[in-house]
Amino acid sequence: MKLKYVLGMAIVATTTTVCASTDEHQHFAGVFVGATSIDGETDFSYGLEYEYKFSKLWGAGVVFEKTDDAHHGDGIKVMLASAYIHPWKELRLGAGFGQEKVGGSYSHKEDLVRISVSYDFHVAGIGIAPTIAADFVDGETATVFGVAFIKSF
Repeated sequence: MKLKYVLGMAIVATTTTVCASTDEHQHFAGVFVGATSIDGETDFSYGLEYEYKFSKLWGAGVVFEKTDDAHHGDGIKVMLASAYIHPWKELRLGAGFGQEKVGGSYSHKEDLVRISVSYDFHVAGIGIAPTIAADFVDGETATVFGVAFIKSF
């Protein structure tokens, strides 16, 4: 319940803010490199992401991430769809829903809710976006952090 309240308040607080982005591209494809931390264990994570911007303020996209050594070496795959708001300059706030698939001999899938924040810095036509996210899965919270390298078109 707290998560829904926080997400609702964040959207209400930012929808009236004017976006200062001047980028005219609508497609944003990226490669993510970072780590996932849960229960005191931190493992290397990597993945792909895509966002389609409907306007300067709103976008939607998909994320695929892998953490090979998570769950004591069984590995996880995360797939989700997200909605994004860009309230100020290159700041991006996201909320998404998807699934986490745990590998190994007892593989299974669990529903996942993600909230995220990132900020794009532009260098030679590439966006470099430090990113942090919280994944809520089966009553536990995983923290995902790293950098996405993004190309717009």
